[in-house]
Amino acid sequence: MCLSSAVVSSSLRQYHFVNQQMNWTEAQRYCREKHTDLVTINDMQEQNDIKQTVNGSVERVWIGLRSTNTWIWSLSDPAFYRANESQYRNWSNNQPQGHGDCVYMEISNGQKGQWHDAKCTDPRHFICYNDSSKGFVPVMDQKNWTDAQKYCRQNHTDLASVRNQSENNQIQDIINQNITSPNQTAAPPHSHTGILVNPMRTITETTCAHRWVSESSKDNG
Repeated sequence: MCLSSAVVSSSLRQYHFVNQQMNWTEAQRYCREKHTDLVTINDMQEQNDIKQTVNGSVERVWIGLRSTNTWIWSLSDPAFYRANESQYRNWSNNQPQGHGDCVYMEISNGQKGQWHDAKCTDPRHFICYNDSSKGFVPVMDQKNWTDAQKYCRQNHTDLASVRNQSENNQIQDIINQNITSPNQTAAPPHSHTGILVNPMRTITETTCAHRWVSESSKDNG
């Protein structure tokens, strides 16, 4: 079970300017650990909101756009965008120029928040965002815990964190709905969450509500 952000309007988003310089990959990791992800920009209103967040503090900030043969957002699953939202672009003149596979927003020199490509290894400030709503995404392919974590971080946000009984029930309902789907022929008996038995190796900083199936569950790995 993966944790990912739901489709919400910009009025339900919070933007966080991070006053540290990191390369793009480090910035993405930081945002996914502390917030939802590196910022995605779906329209001009969100573009303007993000500019106000920076408010002249720096000239250039990483955003969540990158190239993997085509330009995609850090949160790349198309299921989490309305029609054409993931296609919004605000390139500066003659951009992209092939300077790199990651994108920063230019705030200075009257650029109006226009975008430039750059090397992903360059250190820059960056913008994270939080959605006020989060959703859980079932992945019906069976994987071990490490592969499941890797898949969720590449395609969504992370393995699901279960913080309370309500979220536990929500995940169980999603699993049951997919198990009973006419297209689902083989139901997996268990699903992974982001809990590790060793408390020093939890995936998120959130306190989790541990709901064991039985006492023997603690000894099964």
